[in-house]
Amino acid sequence: MEIKKKDTTEQSKSEIKNEAKGLLLSIKKYLKELLDFRDDTDHEATINAIKADIPFKGATAWILIFAVFVASIGLNANSTAVVIGAMLISPLMGPILGIGMSFAINDIDTFKKSLVNLGTMIGLSLLASFLFFYFFPLSEDNSELLGRVSPDIRDVLIAFFGGLALMVARTKKGTIASVIFGVAIATALMPPLCTAGYGLAKGNFPYFFGALYLFTINTIFIALATFLVLKLLSFPMHKYANAAKRKRYATIASVIGVTVMIPAIFTFVNVFKQSKADAQIGEFLKNEIRNNKSLQLIDWEKDYKKKELYLNFFNEVSEATENDLNNELLNDKLYPNLGDFKLRIKGSDTKSFELITTAYKEKREELQESKKTIIDLQKKITDLETTISALNSNIEQNASNGFKKVIAFSRISKDAKIRYKDIEAIGFANVLYSKDFIKVDTIPTATIKWSYRLSDSVIIPKEKELRKWLQKEMELDTLFIKRDR
Repeated sequence: MEIKKKDTTEQSKSEIKNEAKGLLLSIKKYLKELLDFRDDTDHEATINAIKADIPFKGATAWILIFAVFVASIGLNANSTAVVIGAMLISPLMGPILGIGMSFAINDIDTFKKSLVNLGTMIGLSLLASFLFFYFFPLSEDNSELLGRVSPDIRDVLIAFFGGLALMVARTKKGTIASVIFGVAIATALMPPLCTAGYGLAKGNFPYFFGALYLFTINTIFIALATFLVLKLLSFPMHKYANAAKRKRYATIASVIGVTVMIPAIFTFVNVFKQSKADAQIGEFLKNEIRNNKSLQLIDWEKDYKKKELYLNFFNEVSEATENDLNNELLNDKLYPNLGDFKLRIKGSDTKSFELITTAYKEKREELQESKKTIIDLQKKITDLETTISALNSNIEQNASNGFKKVIAFSRISKDAKIRYKDIEAIGFANVLYSKDFIKVDTIPTATIKWSYRLSDSVIIPKEKELRKWLQKEMELDTLFIKRDR
């Protein structure tokens, strides 16, 4: 009985193992079908499509120039939408993909063409953006420009994963256009070049090198992503006439590839370290300074070359406090990436806080006295406004009763018709007029309606003669003529 029970238990264990093994195989098969894209790859079409985007001449050159101007205007106007539009129409991606593909398939000729065309595109883009920002009068720093002069680890990751997405879409049968457009926006090749042109135009070389550095990061990691995807998909190697030539070009491609990858790896590591240092500087400022109510920080700066952190305080900072902050900065557990940084405290040897407090009290007393003076002046202004209002009322009343000199308007209107037969109607009034909305003047104004058959060239000299005659008849120093059509 015990032997039978033991056999039944062993059989149950065996069935469970078989079911688990089957489940794992099913999951593996599902994941393979879900993620494997090798069967959906068109090798020949992909290579031809990438090669077709490499040449740079004719329409492509003009498209690049126009894209540069659109991006420069967008950066100048701080318009994200315009900058995105420039990214979509820019043809810069073609030669970069060509460089990555040439390494993957050992095609040295395609590499040469891609490198020459990319260099030409970069030179033309820098020239066009330089000319725009040099001659355009409204050029100033803004968030769109400043966002392209200080790359960090996120820019590296965006370029790499964006390049992977682009190449997966490129190798798929029936290219996914929306992915290509999305990668063009995410990797942002055009804005850094335009920002570099801005730096040249303004003589701001930190901007120039920072933006060019960002463009280089994007270029290298997009090309790297292209290389990895094509290698993963086992794209066929480029065929040469003989084995010796194939071996020589393979060696050249390998050397160039390793040479390019060394700065790429260095860039990634350097930017990664800098990003971690930035994060820890933020933590240091938050934990050790902003949470300390006795410290009043005005601003701060960092210098990665000198490994120094500059702090500018509003109040006096004692030597003991300064030493304490330096010791906290050297805490390897809290800030492991800031161990070689040094603090530079600015304004710690003055009594600025006390001086400003004293000055504030003195100015507050002066302000109270000034308020009393202002109240007295406001009362005087109110009295003057009342007087001016009464004078204006008198002027309006006199105007409504007529002009001081009685004008025989009926006689003058008849004489005017005799002298100028083309007049169809004439009117006269004293018009109330105010420039500053306080003082009111009266302006004698004659309104004349001329025959519609007369042109302006005929009416203008007649109006001059009429004005002189009316001024003489009415004994007026000033008279305005208003035309009624």
